[in-house]
Amino acid sequence: MDVIESNFQSAVLDRSHTVPMVVDFWADWCGPCRQLGPVLERGVAARAGKIELAKVDVDANPGLARAFRIQGIPAVKAFRDGRVVAEFVGAQPAAAVEQFLDSLLPSEADALVERGDEASLRRAHELEPTRPDAAVPLAKILKARGETDEALKVLARVPGSFAADGLAARIALEAAAEKSAGPQVPNVTEAFAALDVGEHERALNLLIGALPGADGARDELRRVVVGVLDDLGVEHPLARDARRRLASALY
Repeated sequence: MDVIESNFQSAVLDRSHTVPMVVDFWADWCGPCRQLGPVLERGVAARAGKIELAKVDVDANPGLARAFRIQGIPAVKAFRDGRVVAEFVGAQPAAAVEQFLDSLLPSEADALVERGDEASLRRAHELEPTRPDAAVPLAKILKARGETDEALKVLARVPGSFAADGLAARIALEAAAEKSAGPQVPNVTEAFAALDVGEHERALNLLIGALPGADGARDELRRVVVGVLDDLGVEHPLARDARRRLASALY
């Protein structure tokens, strides 16, 4: 598919939200471009609609060449969700092109996480034990069934994940409350109940409000709040205000 400046947005950027788009920036006078083009076409065709190919003549579309900083051709850029996720410059051997295209396809773990059932999440966790989007939902399933020790084992394999750390802290707080052992946190049960039904604003208000009286459980409570904010994402309207209030409550 030949693409020009006027339809690049719809044909490539918008389309890349549905399927990975590979864009071949080329020119008719470029010998290496003529070598690479058929290799790309065969590779994309072999993947039967899982990837799509667009071709941009840089001579006819200088604005696109400038916008994507094309300094040498052939230049190949892969787009997903409207942005460049992989690229290379120059004619490449077929094996390298095949590897490039394969890197754009969902992995087995990606597909399993997308399914989201327990068996799929378990398999995804086996394949990629440090993957948070497999471990955290799996741990939530185990926790809901009362298998908290198993849930903690799953979460322990995910270093650097605020969501995993927050869920582990919640399990610790709930266990302490159930046993009436260790520091007690006011309103934590009510906050977790609100969180479980999607009332994030109320849950965050209760959790942050409980910090001043949390005594020895302040760190666990902080970790829970940070985990909730991580789940929401930085762009969520609650996130900025909640982070500010969390910082004020802690410091």
